[in-house]
Amino acid sequence: MQTLTQTPVKMPVDTPACEVRLISHRISAGFPSPASDYVEDGLDLNDYLVRNKPATFMFTVKGDSMTGASIEDGDKVVVDRSQAPQHNDIVVAVVDSEYTIKRLFMRDGEVELRPENPSYKAICFAEGRELQVWGVVVGVVRRYPVKR
Repeated sequence: MQTLTQTPVKMPVDTPACEVRLISHRISAGFPSPASDYVEDGLDLNDYLVRNKPATFMFTVKGDSMTGASIEDGDKVVVDRSQAPQHNDIVVAVVDSEYTIKRLFMRDGEVELRPENPSYKAICFAEGRELQVWGVVVGVVRRYPVKR
């Protein structure tokens, strides 16, 4: 049977909060909805994205193997090391001493890391080979280029 482990890491010092004003009105991605003043107190991005502060980290994504999961080259992924990896989670794993981000497949004794881009192949783990899951992806942050 394959072994699934989590890699230990040194925890960072406390990070400052980042609060942004939150608009309480949901924005329509279909037809426009009436606009009015719906500004709430604020949304602390740490509270929103981080469930377990000492165990949460961000990685910058390099490559396009996860575009089908809306994770693009240059995105920042929020990774929680305290979450136990489950079947179908998107995880950061260590494979052959390299970090990778893929969807975890665990079923009927099979363990694979699957890309979300048909141009790439799954990473299969044969009997006795260890998969080190570094953490579970719990969020994605993307900054859009703004031309001025």
